[in-house]
Amino acid sequence: MTTITAGRAPSSITPTASAGRRKRRNRVAGLFITASFLVALIPLVWLLYTVISKGFSTITNADWWTGTQRNINFKDPGGGAYHAIVGTLEQVALCTLISVPIGILVGIYLVEYGRGWLTRVTSFMVDILTGLPSVVAALFIFAVFVTTFGGERAGWLVSLALVMLMLPVIVRTTEEMLKLVPNELREASYALGVRKWKTILKVVVPTALSGLITGVVLGIARVAGETAPLLILVGYSPNLNTDLFGGFQASLPGMINDQFPNLSAGGHTYGLDAQGHRVLVHNFAPDRLWGTALTLIIIVMALNLIARFIGRFNKVAQ
Repeated sequence: MTTITAGRAPSSITPTASAGRRKRRNRVAGLFITASFLVALIPLVWLLYTVISKGFSTITNADWWTGTQRNINFKDPGGGAYHAIVGTLEQVALCTLISVPIGILVGIYLVEYGRGWLTRVTSFMVDILTGLPSVVAALFIFAVFVTTFGGERAGWLVSLALVMLMLPVIVRTTEEMLKLVPNELREASYALGVRKWKTILKVVVPTALSGLITGVVLGIARVAGETAPLLILVGYSPNLNTDLFGGFQASLPGMINDQFPNLSAGGHTYGLDAQGHRVLVHNFAPDRLWGTALTLIIIVMALNLIARFIGRFNKVAQ
């Protein structure tokens, strides 16, 4: 009996040629990704350069951080953004006080307790809020509290509108951080007879705490520069107003909007001298506008840097 052994047909592609082709494809893909990144970086660098170059001289003035725009028009030098900074920080602080406990508790419910139709409805509503335009949130608050209940426009209404924008960020961040906590930690706690709510409070949340804080800070950065709620729910005031529940209140986006109508080509405009003659005077509105924009960018950038710094200590990621 003759045994016939079937041999493998020789491959026309050698391992060396195949490896060379993969390296070329990898190199082309790397070049394409790098080029795309550089193209996307151009408008960002251009924007930052423009704002910094035009607004740096304004914010380096000490009066900028301590003064207000009271009794100052576009032809007067000086003045500051202290009133706008205080208004922005107060509105965002109230928004944070409302959003953080609700957002974290909703995130814990969806991960640890969520079952059935209520979980699906909650998750669906969070998805809707994620894509909600800020102007829609502002109009909803205006329709409920001003039109329906006859309230006055004030800073706290801005905070309520910002809550609707900040909540989905915190909820989704909380969900992702809690999902990254190993189940072994929960099971070990259950094995020791610890109840579920106490396991969440003493084991799960502390493990993901730095990640939760990062999500909160990113949520604050998300709402700090919103403009639509400010234009609809509270009027701008050049004076310092620390009362969130009464009167017009300034903010950094509101100050930008207030300075915009005074812009003119070349930073100059016409005015009247003591004799009533029409003369060319310097327009300080562009300087204040760029300074306000740079101040807002600095605040948002600082919040993002804080979030990234806290994220380095995330136990879940480690």
